[in-house]
Amino acid sequence: MEDNQVCHEMKHGEILNSSKTVYPLYKATIYGSRVDSAKLSKRLSCAIKHLPIRVEFSYEYSTLKAIENGIRKDPTLVLNGDIFIEGLIEAEEITKKFENYLLKALF
Repeated sequence: MEDNQVCHEMKHGEILNSSKTVYPLYKATIYGSRVDSAKLSKRLSCAIKHLPIRVEFSYEYSTLKAIENGIRKDPTLVLNGDIFIEGLIEAEEITKKFENYLLKALF
């Protein structure tokens, strides 16, 4: 089955849309509790699987490391080193944020 056909919790090191090697690769770290991080990663896999982007996932569950990196909400997605999504937002909002991000990257 194609890797973008099923919404699922992303594993550490897994790349969403991995077979689409022409798409740019972004690094994503999700900070937060295991439960909320899993929920956010599943929403991400559903919300952005159709976009021309590959995302490599990693997780950080340490509260101390989160605080040291300026994280204030659980969960938080850091994309390529910048805080990108804070909190457990709806899939539609995630899609819009990524669409806008990709459009800005083009110009």
